[in-house]
Amino acid sequence: MKYKGYAGKYLRIDLTTGRVQPVELDAAMCREWLGGNGWGINILFSEVPVEADPLSPENKLILATGPINGTLMPNSGRLECIAKSPLTGIYGDSNVGGFFAPEMKFAGWDMFVIEGRAAHPVYIYIEDDRVEILDASDLWGRDTIETERAIQKAHGDEAVKVACIGPAGENLVRYAGIQVTPQRSLGRSGMGAVMGSKNLKAVAVRGHGVVPIAQPERFYDIAVKCHEGIRGNPIYPAVSRFGTPGIVALMDQIGRFPTKNFQLGHFDRVEAISAETLRRNHFVKDIACYACPIACDKIYAVREGEFAGLVMRSVEYETIGAVGASIDNDNLPSILKANELADRLGLDAISAGRCLSFAYELWEKGIITAEDTGGLELEWGEWRPALKLLEMIAYRQGFGDILAEGVRRAAERIGRGSDYYAMHVKGQEIAAQDGRAQQSMGLAHVTSNRGADHLKAFPTIDETGYPDEARRRYGEAYLPEMADPQANKHKGFLIKDGEDFGAVVDSSGNCKSGGTFVLAQIYWDDMAEAISAATGMELAAEDLRRIGERIYNLQRVYNVLHGISRKDDTLPKRLLTEPSPSKAAKGNVCRLEPMLEDYYRLRGWDPETGYPTREKLMELGLEEACRRLEAEGKLR
Repeated sequence: MKYKGYAGKYLRIDLTTGRVQPVELDAAMCREWLGGNGWGINILFSEVPVEADPLSPENKLILATGPINGTLMPNSGRLECIAKSPLTGIYGDSNVGGFFAPEMKFAGWDMFVIEGRAAHPVYIYIEDDRVEILDASDLWGRDTIETERAIQKAHGDEAVKVACIGPAGENLVRYAGIQVTPQRSLGRSGMGAVMGSKNLKAVAVRGHGVVPIAQPERFYDIAVKCHEGIRGNPIYPAVSRFGTPGIVALMDQIGRFPTKNFQLGHFDRVEAISAETLRRNHFVKDIACYACPIACDKIYAVREGEFAGLVMRSVEYETIGAVGASIDNDNLPSILKANELADRLGLDAISAGRCLSFAYELWEKGIITAEDTGGLELEWGEWRPALKLLEMIAYRQGFGDILAEGVRRAAERIGRGSDYYAMHVKGQEIAAQDGRAQQSMGLAHVTSNRGADHLKAFPTIDETGYPDEARRRYGEAYLPEMADPQANKHKGFLIKDGEDFGAVVDSSGNCKSGGTFVLAQIYWDDMAEAISAATGMELAAEDLRRIGERIYNLQRVYNVLHGISRKDDTLPKRLLTEPSPSKAAKGNVCRLEPMLEDYYRLRGWDPETGYPTREKLMELGLEEACRRLEAEGKLR
């Protein structure tokens, strides 16, 4: 392996046979796929057949780092987890911060590829070159915090980093997540259910090495420049002070804060759950992920009332939306309790919250009754039934067993017109963004390869109008529409660029909530410089653009082979036909079609089917993808 920046090898672990195989990292994998989700989609496409059930031993769970992980670059602690999703049945991945990915690199490993199914509960322990598959029978049934502590105690080292599942993953809840030291969440796409299906309770890692850098002095200068750029951004103080909850009031102001299951885009009691209230009443301490100058994570405590004594970390905007405004709940301590419950149980708070708001609206409409819910009365604003439902979902008890399937499958089981209220795209629940208030976000939800998602394209340029950054990145010709949240023009370009850049960020080990998208200090040229100095590959921005586009196209091909087409690139009818009643959204629906047409054209995909074309795939060197699509009659 001639490139620096990488550990140079990865692990293949077969839980059925117990075989552990170290594999040298191929230089071509780095040049063509970079790392992270680039490696992940390449393995899924090559090794996980279309007919494989996501919960079968044939599915593979991939934990992947990138060339920036464990270095001085700001926000270089991100981990990618990739598998075929139990929630959507198509490409799935999730991304998390913290310290696990750097620890993998320090232990000398770039990636873990886990397949098969153990005969009984196990966990994997990796310390440098030592790899063990250990019995986890005594851990099965424990929550994620208990599991992490037990593993650290068993190995006599609090520095051991743990990725583990809770009861939700054990019980194959389709949107179960994986909790990663220190209580960060691989939440989306049901990666925890994949672990549970393999009888894998945890992966623990401890390393004592360093990450080799090809050009240390050059790399140091680039890293310092990026750190200084982040700290010099005018919004840095607010992002650092409040973290993602800081956008609660802002999203409410622009009508993009889903309330009552997307009936509204604003919450009339938003002050009660705002970042200012959260910090004033519950803040304890700032904390940060690896190499992060922002410290957007916090420790919070409830000091009085029913939940007095509760202490937790990693309270995000999405959780405040999911179990707050989305169910018309303004009781902040109950939101903190729900956050802690979701983390302990191992639930994706976004999907769980959307399942709750779906159920609450079905109750409001009279579609379900106490007979369906086991006696729970799901009145808007009543948070106690929500806390109970989170536990019922994780343990698949009663009505919770239906909601554990996700809103798409739950609507199919309930029937009675409930599908209209199931807010998802391709089976994945929509996060706390309303595309009627920000048109580009509506497009981002439908073009995301893992189903409804705001972080794949992550359009921040037009959230509130960001003309200076739009001008710097794209030029005067794209203004004023590029910075206007209600404009449709140029949004296909914005989303394509964001998806391609996001694929590179997720493959590099860097963070989207840091200097790349939120504080917008690291873009194509900066990323190319950093990766070149770290690895010695000497990549230009155009080389990275090609890698990002290749990753995104192969993910789409994988989905097309699973039956995805243009018909699936759509939003729930509510967002397309019901004008937003929120004043800031100006009575708009999401005008999806003109943006989607432009997006397909820019992607080089067939506008009738949404399939990548032969010309585009050959241009990207994806010959095998061409062959497989052609064999299925899905290539023009």
